[in-house]
This record gives sequence, C-alpha cells and structure tokens, in this order.
Amino acid sequence: MKPFRVISPFRPTGDQPEAIRQLAEGIRNGLRYQTLMGVTGSGKTFTMAKVIEAVQRPTLVLAHNKTLAAQLYEEFKRFFPHNAVEYFVSYYDYYQPEAYLPVTDTYIEKDLSINEEIERFRLSTTSTLLSGRRDVIVVASVSCIYGIGNPAEFKKNTVEITAKTSRNQLLSGLVQALYFRSEIPKAGTFIVKGDTITVYTPYANQFYRFSFWGNDLDSIEIYDVETNKLLDRPERLLIYPANVFVTSRNRIEEAVVEIRRDLEKQVEYFTKQGKTLEATRIRERTEYDLEMLQELGYCPGIENYSRYLDGRPPGSRPFCLLDYFPDDYLMFIDESHVTVPQVRAMYGGDRSRKLNLVEYGFRLPAALDNRPLTFDEFESMQNQVVFVSATPAEYELAKSGGVVVEQIVRPTGLLDPEIEVRPTQNQIDDLLEEIRQRVEKDERVLVTTLTKRMAEELTKYLEKIDVRARYIHSDVDTLERVEIMNDLRRGLFDVLVGVNLLREGLDLPEVSLVAILDADKEGFLHSHRSLIQTIGRAARHVHGKAIMYADKITRSMQATIDETNRRRLKQMEYNRRHGITPTAISKDIGTAFGEPAPQPKPGVPKRQADEPLWQSPDEIRKLIREYTAKMQESAKAFDFLKAAEYRDRIDALKKALEE
Repeated sequence: MKPFRVISPFRPTGDQPEAIRQLAEGIRNGLRYQTLMGVTGSGKTFTMAKVIEAVQRPTLVLAHNKTLAAQLYEEFKRFFPHNAVEYFVSYYDYYQPEAYLPVTDTYIEKDLSINEEIERFRLSTTSTLLSGRRDVIVVASVSCIYGIGNPAEFKKNTVEITAKTSRNQLLSGLVQALYFRSEIPKAGTFIVKGDTITVYTPYANQFYRFSFWGNDLDSIEIYDVETNKLLDRPERLLIYPANVFVTSRNRIEEAVVEIRRDLEKQVEYFTKQGKTLEATRIRERTEYDLEMLQELGYCPGIENYSRYLDGRPPGSRPFCLLDYFPDDYLMFIDESHVTVPQVRAMYGGDRSRKLNLVEYGFRLPAALDNRPLTFDEFESMQNQVVFVSATPAEYELAKSGGVVVEQIVRPTGLLDPEIEVRPTQNQIDDLLEEIRQRVEKDERVLVTTLTKRMAEELTKYLEKIDVRARYIHSDVDTLERVEIMNDLRRGLFDVLVGVNLLREGLDLPEVSLVAILDADKEGFLHSHRSLIQTIGRAARHVHGKAIMYADKITRSMQATIDETNRRRLKQMEYNRRHGITPTAISKDIGTAFGEPAPQPKPGVPKRQADEPLWQSPDEIRKLIREYTAKMQESAKAFDFLKAAEYRDRIDALKKALEE
C-alpha cells in the first residue's frame, strides 16, 4: 500500500488551489456534503485528484454513463500511476432484460452478451476493495447501485495460501471459490499437472503456480500472463473468488428450502384468484430452476433468487458496490445535475417491469428484491460526498447547505461567451447574417428551437437558401447523433439546429455562436440552469458568443446574464493579473462527446439501398460471429459507441435470420 500521490506536469492554477484547500478542509472537518461548481475547461478532474491526495481516503467517483466513466478512469490512471485505480461499469455489451407485455401477451426472454474484459475490471474492483488497501479509487457508472454478491460471502470464500496449505485444501478452496478445472489456460480456471497447480484469476493479468512435494506446498510463483515472466515468489497469497456472486453449498441448500416454501404460497395465491395458467407457469419455471440450482449451483436468471442466496429478509435492499467500501470512504458525483436524477429514477423503472413478471407468474415475488437501490437507500450509504457540476441543481445546493466551492477560472484564459439579447421580430433574418459571418471564418453555429417541428422546418429553410444545416432531436438515433456531431466538427455542414443541445460532455471547440430562438418562452429548456449549459457550448472558442432572441428578459434570462457576466469579469481580471492571452482549445475529432480520436480501424459496413438484404443464413451467422468479436474488442478498448454500433448491427442480423 502506498499513499495517494498525483503524478502530473501541471500545478494547480486559477481557482484550483483555493478549491482544493476548501474541499479538503471541509472533508477533514466532517462536512457530509459539499459542491464544486466548476465551469467547463477549468480542470475539475485535476482538482478532484488533488483533493484525494490531500485527504488520503478510498474514493468512489460516480459518472452517469460508460463513456464519461471511461474518460475519468483514463485521467485518474494517469494522475495516480502508483495507486489502485479501478473501473466498475455494467459488463454487458448488449442487454435485453426479461419482460412481459400483457397487452400483446408477449414474453421477452432475457438476452445478453457479457464483456469478459469489463467483468475482469469489476472483479478486480471488488477484490482490491476487500484486500484492505486504502489507496483505492473506483470510477463507476450508476450501475454500481445494482445488486451484486454479499461482500461477507465473497471474503469468506477467498482462498488463503501459506506454507501450511495442503494440495487438497487448495483444490477444495478453488472449487468453493467457483474456479473450474481445465486443460486450457483461461480466466477463472486452474490446471493440475502432477504436483503443480496453475491458477488463472479473472481479475488480474497474472497467473499463480503452486508446486507441491506430495501434499506439502513447496513454492508459490507469480507470472505475467502476456510475457510468462516470473514476477514474484511470495510466502503468502490470497486468491479471490472467480465470481462476485459466490455462495456456499450450505447457503444454496437453505435457499432451495425457502424458495420451495414461497413457491407453494404463490401457487396457492394464484389458485384462489382463479389464475390457473399463472399457477402452472410459476410452478414449472421455478421447479426447473430449483433442479439446476441443486445439481449445478446455478440457473439462468439466478439473480432473481439473490435474496434467498444472500439470506436477506423480504423487502430488504440488495448488496451493492457501496458495501465493499470502508466506512470512511469519499464519493465524488460528477455531472451531479444529471447523475443524481438518474440514480433517483432507476428503482422505479426496474420495479415496473418486474411487477408484470410477478403478476403473470413468470417470477416469484422475491424477484422484486433483485433491484437497484432506492434513492433513500443510496443516501443512507453515503459517507462524505462532493457534488461536481457547472450547474448544480437545487438538490445539491440544499444538501450542501450553502457550502459551494467555485472553480470558474480557466487556465487557458478562455472567457464565457458574451451574451446579447435581440428582439424576435425578424430573428431568422438576423440569424442568417450572423451565420454568414461565422461561415466566412470557418466557424460553427448551434441554434436551439422550442419544438422538434420547428427544428426540422428551420433546417429545411436554411438548406433552401444554401446554408449547410442539419437538425438533431430525440427522434434521431443516438449513433446518428454522434455522426452528426463529428460532421459538424469536420466542417461538412455549418449549422446544427436542435431542441435540446444540453448534452453534458458535448465538446465542440469549433462552435463560436449559440443562438437561442424565443428565449423568453419559459420552460425546462429555458430555465436558468439549462440556459447556462446551452450557452456553455460556445465557451471553448476564443470568439464565443450567445444571442438570445426575446421580446422581454425573463427571470431565468437575467440570472443567466448576471452569472455569465460575473464569470467573465473574474476570468478577465485573472487574465490581466497574470498576462494571459485566451488560447483556443484544440481537440482531435473522435466522437461528439469529447473522446480522443480512435485508431484507424475498419468501419461497420452499411447496406446500400439496392443491395440484397442478406445472402444466406450461414453468411448471416458468420457475420454475427464477426461483429460480436469486434463489439467485444471495441468495449475492451473503452470505445462504447463503436461497440453499440456493432450491437445494433448484430440485432439487425438476428432479425434477418429469424425472417
């Protein structure tokens, strides 16, 4: 174990030193909630890293999606190369949850594709947390509030090897920890050859070799998986379970008894209601699962029996990643104005789907206890929290009790966009002149409208008068949105029209103008917080400017103008005192969400309009195998957007195969 130490050529500048000092002091003084209000480009991640270094606490960094989590993981890995930086996100490349649609009497079976590399990251996370290390940073998506195995069972099934460990004890322990004997080296397996046992763990790029003399341990060796190079010869070693859902045989037998008891109750309930179909269905499905549990210790959909296997009472919360952290851990919630509402909504969506499964006899009521945390449960498991956002919501501000640390000075010297308010009369003609000026300078423009119809009609009008424009809204497929954003950055068109351009992480340095039509029409997208976010889309350009077309200045508009001017004045004063000339941000064109440009690789082929749909079932199956492999490679490289593109292509192929 080593103390946290940031390795970086950068030093805290601007607002960073004071922000780091205030946040670290607040944590040491026991403040449960604080808020870091940091504008785009001010170095919030570096500030978080320096706070972790200052307080020396195990830390969870929570992000609202895989893409943002991957970016943060890579940044923290660079800042802390000598500490344990872990990555915990959903391990599905593709996931179709089990569901039943009563209206059409359609049962949808669970379908999924697990990414083995991400599963390794997850096991590495739980193993590291339970190892007792204190220098641990876990970057996680909101999937960390979903149920996983009991940490007590996970720890109980950890295999400890010392000089006194016998050959039989090691083999028995490995089987109990869900390792399988194999002849082929593979994660989660062990190979026995004479007096030598080789173990391949699923959580580390190492394998362990144990040499015995009869039943007595002679040596322990650790090798690198890729190079086969000997790394160490320790006297003691811990091997963690191969699966986070590990449980003992005794617990399975007890669970089977409990499941049978609840099955009889549910059958009796359906019978009294006159629902013979549901009674028959739940009995047949559950009896089949019980047979597999008793024979194999596993069954499809085993997570629906997690309450029994964990030994939890009905209605109790599931174990989750937060249970693996020590009591004094620190939590950063990045982009909190998005992440917090997402956490709040997850329980309701999961429960509504499972209620149908229970009501129509597909699952026992215990399936409802396999769920994400409720928001109250999530709050109860927090220790000390720092919310991080450019526009913290009322929840964060209320929780922080006014403890808001500002970080609004950018090291690059870039200013928040200048704001102008212009009348709505002839707003389109005025906008056209502004667009013309930007096009001459090879700069881009974002335009926000009130409705999807307005976005489409305005785009058609602009195209008629030879303005290169595209629109984007909720009906546009996610992957197509990414392509549109990339095309805007490349200059394939100049104006992007949309209803909601508040995509957090949206990084478009080429945009110099944001125009908000009918800005005085109050609503969610014209609230103070939304206006700040929208205007911020032009904050990465030296000539960034925002125009609000309105006939009156609403309270939200005035608050936005006042806050933007305050930030501009502070940045200008900082630039003057330090002799800084604002510098434009240059980023490679990768994805519209700020990811680095991917390495050149073959794109996913797209079918032409005049091309036959598919040739033969065998060719379709071959393509499915090829795209599945590429999807897994993309996810392993953290290119989740490319992985999603392959996943969508696989779905189309599967449908074609069915037809």
